[in-house]
Amino acid sequence: MTSESTTARPFRNDINGLRAWAVVSVVLFHFGVAGFQGGFIGVDVFFVISGFLMTSIIVEGLASDRFSIASFYRARARRIVPALGVLCCALLALGWFWLPSPDYRAFALDAFLALVFLSNVKFWREAGYFDADSHEKLLLHTWSLSVEWQFYLLLPLALVVVWRLGGRRRGLLACYALLGLASLALSWYLTAKSASSAFFLLPTRVWEMIAGGLVFFLKERGPASPGGQRALEWTGLAMIVAALAAFDGSTPWPSVHALLPVAGAAFVLLAQRRGSFATGSTVAQWIGLRSYSIYLWHWPVVVILGFAGLSRSVVALGAGMALSLVLGSLSYRYVEKTSANALSHRAGARPARFFRPAAWACLCIPCVVVVAAGGVPGRLPAGIERVSRAAEDKNPRMAECHAAPPARVPGCTYGGPKLGAIVMGDSHAATLVRAVEHALPGKDLHVLDWTYSGCRTLLNSRRIGEEKDACSQFVRWALEAQKQFPADVPLVIANRISVDAYGQNEGDQVTTTSKPQVYFDKPFETRNEDYRRQLADALVATACEFRKYRRVYMVRPFPEMRRNVPRTMARAMILGRHEEVDITLDEYRARQAYAWQLQNRAHAQCGVEIIDPTAVLCDARHCHGAHEGMPNYFDDDHLGEHGAGRLVPMIRAIFGPPGVPQRQTWAQAIGGGSP
Repeated sequence: MTSESTTARPFRNDINGLRAWAVVSVVLFHFGVAGFQGGFIGVDVFFVISGFLMTSIIVEGLASDRFSIASFYRARARRIVPALGVLCCALLALGWFWLPSPDYRAFALDAFLALVFLSNVKFWREAGYFDADSHEKLLLHTWSLSVEWQFYLLLPLALVVVWRLGGRRRGLLACYALLGLASLALSWYLTAKSASSAFFLLPTRVWEMIAGGLVFFLKERGPASPGGQRALEWTGLAMIVAALAAFDGSTPWPSVHALLPVAGAAFVLLAQRRGSFATGSTVAQWIGLRSYSIYLWHWPVVVILGFAGLSRSVVALGAGMALSLVLGSLSYRYVEKTSANALSHRAGARPARFFRPAAWACLCIPCVVVVAAGGVPGRLPAGIERVSRAAEDKNPRMAECHAAPPARVPGCTYGGPKLGAIVMGDSHAATLVRAVEHALPGKDLHVLDWTYSGCRTLLNSRRIGEEKDACSQFVRWALEAQKQFPADVPLVIANRISVDAYGQNEGDQVTTTSKPQVYFDKPFETRNEDYRRQLADALVATACEFRKYRRVYMVRPFPEMRRNVPRTMARAMILGRHEEVDITLDEYRARQAYAWQLQNRAHAQCGVEIIDPTAVLCDARHCHGAHEGMPNYFDDDHLGEHGAGRLVPMIRAIFGPPGVPQRQTWAQAIGGGSP
């Protein structure tokens, strides 16, 4: 992370040492060191430092009538861009030999957005910071640089306007206080509504930088006595340590929880204790000077260890942390310091001013070329490319036809002019739409796509933070709309019920105890048995309501592989080994017994029929992520076109006589009859 003045300023080793605390927290958190489960708070500490230093630079420049917005921007770019650019170029070169074309294209896009400081917006739109998929991204950590740069762009403009309107220091202080409170309130509100938005976007983070700015305005009022300074500093450090221990990836963040590390960092800055062992030691100073480069390099090392299957090796993790320090030190010495000298005004104003934007453009161009070339296919053996491209083996109309709340369901049709079947449910249902189309008994028939992202087929449900649940509203609308359709048109319902019942299970991410978002009478704090009973009652009741008007088929849950199938297989091939991606049938049964039981209830209660994909995707011992060398999935739990296509003969049976028996299942073992 960054923080440096535009002009020669007294060096504060307490600030430099606080940077060391922040970067060590983040690094140890990302490498999974025990006791640092809250190490992500180091980023919040960095934000406070940046807010303090940027406010100091701007306000002191305005007070002396020597502040230049252009010079401020140039200084920030000189500090941030060279090391970031070298990192992106190094990873782009490494990716040429190691990343299949879909991954290489995705990385190049991430690199371009990182270099133009918009990566936080992309990561916000894709997944949460703590989600398993996010931890596959080599440049995920650049989200914080983007937030800082956006702050750097807006802060001087705002302060200059307030200053010139006569606000001066008191006006600036009042504006800071109001803006900080508004941002904190938004952070608290949006964290509950949209955790990813609150985490990645500037409006919900700016209060942390404002906190640092407030320290600048209050620093003259800080403790004058050495004892007071010591007490304030150690109180602040204790708050940071408490945050490290108290919070983890399940904590809603930032919200009001971030007040603890933010206030702690502000106290350390306000103490101004420059001779402290905690921040002034040789080790702290060495790390603090290199903190930005260490931050840049450590995360790609973490991701690459995961790529190589070494993320559980204590020796490999220790070597990775040492390598992060080495790479950070080299980057500091040969990139940060060298570029600072080469691009300074002393090196010649005109050449430097021309070189900066030209160099920036040159860094971006290779990224644009790789994106435009689709990841440059053909760099790796054809087998690796074929497997990796299974990540793109999706319904080509999914982006058009599979909406997410609160957008309206498009209601796309696939096939001929006459309605032949309806597919309804969440993203798992969306992966079946074309398989149902291919199973239709006539060319003149079409399938109606009523799939809605994250939307289980539930009536009268509500979602925390939403007054009008778009999902429940859609299901109510669909129940009425389907009454106009012929009664012989079947309805196929598919939902990833296990996520609502038990939480996510991708990789090492198990969120069984997290608060469920869906409720009926009142929200639940945990996914307890009472919650699961209400959920099952609602799912069965909804299926039975639709069953009053037509044949209804519920699809048994797809086996969840927990690992991205195409990526895992392709990476193993790159490393010269073969790796099967599967789960045992016992694992499947443990995860999906609840869903099977409620589906059996619907079958017994109102004649809902069952489609069991495990008859194709599993054998007597395992459920397989691939078939004949090609992935069945485009990620860890969504069937690709290849995998869904294997279900076509089974689905075709629903257009024959009702009640066509399937193979003997294990339903009896969990309290239900064979479908």
